Amino acid sequence: MTHRPKTTGLISAIRVGYFLAFNQVRRGNPWTNLLIVFIMVFTFLNLVVVSGILVGLIEGSVQTIKQHFTGDLIISNLKQRPYIDQTPQIVNLIESIPAIENYTVRYLEAGKVESNYKIPKKKETDLDQDASAIIAGINPDKEDSVTQLSKLLVKGTYLEADDYDQVIIGAMLLKQYLDFEAQGFSTLADVDVGSKIRVTVNGNQREVTVKGIVKSKVDEIDRRVFFTESQFRNLIGRFDYNADEIAIRLKPGTDAYTVKNMLLRAGAGELGKVQTQEDAEPKFVKDMKQTFALLGNIISSIGLVVAAITIFIVIFINAITRRKFIGILKGIGIEAKAIEIAYTMQAMFYAFLGTALGCILVFGVIKPYLDQNPINFPFSDGILVATLDGTLIRIGVLFLATFISGYIPARIVVKQNTLDSILGR
Repeated sequence: MTHRPKTTGLISAIRVGYFLAFNQVRRGNPWTNLLIVFIMVFTFLNLVVVSGILVGLIEGSVQTIKQHFTGDLIISNLKQRPYIDQTPQIVNLIESIPAIENYTVRYLEAGKVESNYKIPKKKETDLDQDASAIIAGINPDKEDSVTQLSKLLVKGTYLEADDYDQVIIGAMLLKQYLDFEAQGFSTLADVDVGSKIRVTVNGNQREVTVKGIVKSKVDEIDRRVFFTESQFRNLIGRFDYNADEIAIRLKPGTDAYTVKNMLLRAGAGELGKVQTQEDAEPKFVKDMKQTFALLGNIISSIGLVVAAITIFIVIFINAITRRKFIGILKGIGIEAKAIEIAYTMQAMFYAFLGTALGCILVFGVIKPYLDQNPINFPFSDGILVATLDGTLIRIGVLFLATFISGYIPARIVVKQNTLDSILGR
C-alpha cells in the first residue's frame, strides 16, 4: 500500500479547495457577495480612518505649530538666562550650514495691550480694557520665509520692514474672534484693523495702529503682538542683538536631528536651548496622541468584531444550507480539508477585495482630499494619519479575523456525519 506524501496531499487539497471556492463565489448570489464586500470595505475604513482621524486631530495641530511657529528646529533661551546669549554668533553659525534654508530671529517680552484707553470711565470701579500678551519683534521678510505668517492674516495687511508704530495682533487677544467665552485671560473689545491700541512693555508705553490680525490655532502666535524688529529693539532697549527665539527651516529631505547635532557640536547648546520640532512638543501633546490612538483602536476593534461575526454567520449559513452538497462531496472522496479550505478561501476573497477597495478609497481619495481640505476643528486642522506600516498591520489583523471566521463554521459543518449530511438529518 502506497502513501501520498503529506505535502502532495496538502497541495491537492488547496487546488480542490480553490476550485470549489471559485465556483461557490461565481454561482452565488451576486448581491450577497456585493454586500459582504461592502461590509469588508467599511470594516477596513473603520480600522484605518477612524483611528487615523482621531490621531489626525492632534497631528494636524502639531503640523500647524511646525509650519507656522517652530519650523524644523527652534532655539530658545536657557532656563537660567533671559535670552539667547551671543545670538549674532549663533546666526553666523546657522548661515554657514548649507542644509538650512531659512531662519527667523524673534525678540520677545511680556507686556500689556489696551483698547479704548482714551474713553473716560463712567465709574471708578469700571475695569480697564487691557490684556496681557507677548510682544514680539520680527524681521517681517525673514519671519514670512520660515513660518508664512502673512498667510495667517484674516484681516488687514502684513508688516513691512519700514513700518513704524504699526503692529499685527493675534486673534486670541480680540474678543470678536473668540468662539468661546475666554476663561482665565482678558481680551480687547472694539479693536479692528486701523484701531489705535496702547502697548506697555518694559515700563515703556507706545500708541500703535493695528495693521493686521492673524489667526492660526497656535496659542503662541494668537496671543502675540508683532512689531518690526528695529522698532521693538529700541522700545525694549535691546541693542546687543541677543534674541529670545530662532526658528529654522531646513531644506527638504534634511534630517532635523543631524542639523541639531551639528549646532550642538559647534557650541550652540551652551548659548541656547536647541530643539527639533518633536523635542519642543509639550508632554501633554504626546500623551494626547497616544490617548487618541488608543481610542481609535478601541472603536476600530468593535467594528472588527462585528465584521468577524458577520463573516462567521454568512459562511456558517452558507455551509449549513449546502450541508447535503458537502456530504456528497465527502461521499465521493473529496477530503474534508479541501472543503474547509474552500470556505476559508471564500472568506479570504471577501477580505482581499474589501481591503483592496478600501486602500484605493483611503490613499486615493480620502487622504489626499483631507490633506488639501483639513477638517476645521476649533483647535486644529484635522487630517487623516494613515501610514503604510500601520495600514499593513491592520490588514493583517483583518485577514486573521476573517480566516478564523471562515474556518470555524466550515470546520463545524464538515465534521458532521457524512450520511446524516446527505440525508439532511
